[in-house]
Amino acid sequence: MKCKAPITFLFILLSFSCKDDTEITPPEPEVILTDNVLVYDSEKIHDHLSLLVKSGRTTSLLVDKQGNTLYEWNFETNLGNDFELLPDGKSIGMFKRSDPVVNFGGYGGVVKIFDEAGTEAWSYDYVNGNDIGHHDVEMLPNGNVIFLVWEEIDAAEVQAAGVDFDSNVYVETLIEVNPNTNQVEWEWRSWDHIVQEHDSNAPNYGAISDNPQRININYNLKPSGDFMHANGLSYDAVKDVVYISVNFFSEVWAVDHSTTINEASSNSGGNYNKGGDLLYRFGNPMAYNNSSGTRTFYSNHFPNLLKNGVPGAGNMLIYGNSGPDGLQQSTVYEMRLPEPYSLLPNTNNEPTTVWSFTDEELHFVRISGADRLGNGNTLICEGDFGMWEVTPDGDVVWKYESEPSSWRAYGYEFGSPAVKHLGL
Repeated sequence: MKCKAPITFLFILLSFSCKDDTEITPPEPEVILTDNVLVYDSEKIHDHLSLLVKSGRTTSLLVDKQGNTLYEWNFETNLGNDFELLPDGKSIGMFKRSDPVVNFGGYGGVVKIFDEAGTEAWSYDYVNGNDIGHHDVEMLPNGNVIFLVWEEIDAAEVQAAGVDFDSNVYVETLIEVNPNTNQVEWEWRSWDHIVQEHDSNAPNYGAISDNPQRININYNLKPSGDFMHANGLSYDAVKDVVYISVNFFSEVWAVDHSTTINEASSNSGGNYNKGGDLLYRFGNPMAYNNSSGTRTFYSNHFPNLLKNGVPGAGNMLIYGNSGPDGLQQSTVYEMRLPEPYSLLPNTNNEPTTVWSFTDEELHFVRISGADRLGNGNTLICEGDFGMWEVTPDGDVVWKYESEPSSWRAYGYEFGSPAVKHLGL
């Protein structure tokens, strides 16, 4: 005799014997975005923190990808412009003097270092007559601090040097200071490396096109006397070279940092035996009457030499503020610099552009910059808008809107020493 199990028993039996091998995936937690975040592609963004440096303000912000401000600095004096976190948890910035004689855009005058707790640990006031520190500052591997200075040259010396100008001018100088002693340990003066065709009886007379290593002091003369208006610097520790973004020349200059102070004022000595003459320059061949090569920059900011650990290490990111023929559109360029440097007369000396990004909505004539993130995306600071993140393919995967004006944005990884010291 066959026995049939009740239907309810069969159901229970099947329920226990027929196991579903499919694992149930819990739902993704809801991402809550602040109103500042206008674009958010969770699959393509790089999850990191962005330091948004507010130009000329008393504050700067560290924000996450959801738009939350995780840390905010409130300074006693206004930035003048740069501020960044250092790997040891300290921070450094250029700040404005309260009584500047020279107050062109980006003026500063005071360099400050803050300890891990955000307490001011060192302050260096650089005003020498009417000379004043400005825009950018960087900590060197040797512990010294290097920054840009406007150096005033009086009208008599200006005219004696063959400059077609009858007032004082302000040219670029680099100053390196030891924070332990407050002593200037190195300097480079652009005034020591000029060339001119205006006055054959004056010093430094020569054909500009034959001397690409020298600076045409009569290029782009401006009524203010601020002819060059450098706005950024970057240090190459491997080559011991300083790169300077020179806005009114629409160029980047490379200067040998291995020289002594005396060698830096000459055209010999140092690792490259060029003294303080320019080792390399790019962005605008017209600045030295070079008929070869194509002009790339029409005002430029932040010569960001990419460090080891990010894609493109050794290349340089540059923010080109505008385009040819008055084009109101900015472009970020990634350039591969020549190895070794090549700077020859009447020759195409321009580097290779290996990547670029532009968008009809991306444009600001001042400040701004770009930084490379760990996954290969690029973080762009558009000075009057805020931040963009774009992929190597040019996809816009994140946009963060902030009140103007933003000097730069730096990317910091979660877990990096600088962030850990903030308790994040």
